[in-house]
Amino acid sequence: MQQFTPILLGSDINVYGMARSFHEAYGIKVQAWGASTLAPTRYSKIVDIEVHPGFTEDPEFIKVMREKIKEYKKHPEPVILISCGDGYSELLAKHKQELEEAFTVPYIDYALLEKLISKEGFYEVCEEYGLPYPKTKIITMSAYKDGSYADVPFPFPVALKPEDPVSWLDVQFEGRKKAFVIKDLNEFKDIVGKIYTNGYKEDLILQDFIPGDDSNMRVLNAYVDKNHQVKMMCLGHPLLEDPDPIAIGNYMVIAPDYDEKLYQTVQAFLEKINYTGMANFDIKYDVRDGQYKFFEINLRQGRSSFYVTLNGYNLAKWYVEDSLKDQPVVYGNQDPAKHKLWLGVPDKIFEQYAVDSLAKKEALALLRAGKVGTTVFYKPDMNVKRWLLMTHMYHNYYKDYQKYFKVNKEQYFEKKK
Repeated sequence: MQQFTPILLGSDINVYGMARSFHEAYGIKVQAWGASTLAPTRYSKIVDIEVHPGFTEDPEFIKVMREKIKEYKKHPEPVILISCGDGYSELLAKHKQELEEAFTVPYIDYALLEKLISKEGFYEVCEEYGLPYPKTKIITMSAYKDGSYADVPFPFPVALKPEDPVSWLDVQFEGRKKAFVIKDLNEFKDIVGKIYTNGYKEDLILQDFIPGDDSNMRVLNAYVDKNHQVKMMCLGHPLLEDPDPIAIGNYMVIAPDYDEKLYQTVQAFLEKINYTGMANFDIKYDVRDGQYKFFEINLRQGRSSFYVTLNGYNLAKWYVEDSLKDQPVVYGNQDPAKHKLWLGVPDKIFEQYAVDSLAKKEALALLRAGKVGTTVFYKPDMNVKRWLLMTHMYHNYYKDYQKYFKVNKEQYFEKKK
């Protein structure tokens, strides 16, 4: 008999990855509440999307959730709320005390979230606890207005990203990207000007650009129980990212990886700050000093985090089994014989666009051995409509890479010999 009810918040590929994880682990269909329906969750038999327009922010979010509290208050088993987006993580933390009248809410308190969800705040916490991060300068709107922002302390190219990813969603202009790699001062001034004249009011993060292609990136998922003890960590080695301006930074190919020292560093950090729930770190290896530099922490599993389930550390189980005591921490991917490659694009795109390296060679060996998987092509949940839609979605990546890869990715990477 089922002893829990999961509710996913969202409707995107992250939701599908979690729904599939629950279906693989427990054979159940899950419910998701979101503001709309999106392609990855359409025509699915393993997830039902309940649409509530405006659900991504208050006041609509808490209005809907207060009705849900009444509905679920006397539910016979625990109902676990699982965020599948930054905005939902923020809303769950903000209303955690009220939501806990009816739900299990495995998220940090709002005060800690406010620090960590802000890149500026995250780097302050990194500084306090000794977690390496790229050299950073904060640009404010007032610095833009008085011109002092143009004093760039790092050599070009430099990286530029919004400090507040939630408010960034409402900012639109030609050339807008999720994050920028900027080649010279003129381009820098042009982009900052466009950002602040098109409605963005928060700070910008200017950073030293760590050299190297996508294969220098790492992604690490961790689950921390309600007692602030790390239960699982799983390291991934991204080999290719999305080149589309609105999706730069989204991983499209991830090979499993193992680094015990890195695991120990992350475990110590999360336990010291009294973290709770799933955490997803974006990291890049800096060849100049041999250190891993931490870019950000996402307070949830990421859109590509199904690589964790694929490699044997089912994402759903950690939420369900949170209260189990005396389990040793799991350091994922120790056995290369069990490794599987996660693909978010057709394999031909990976073969063509990923920079040649030893990691790519090892990943291709996994691919040719059939040790490979995706998030959305799930045989028990496949029908003609879903197969056609997912195939179309994957095929569209050919156009994106042809259009965007050279200008947005390739020119900034040192070619490997």
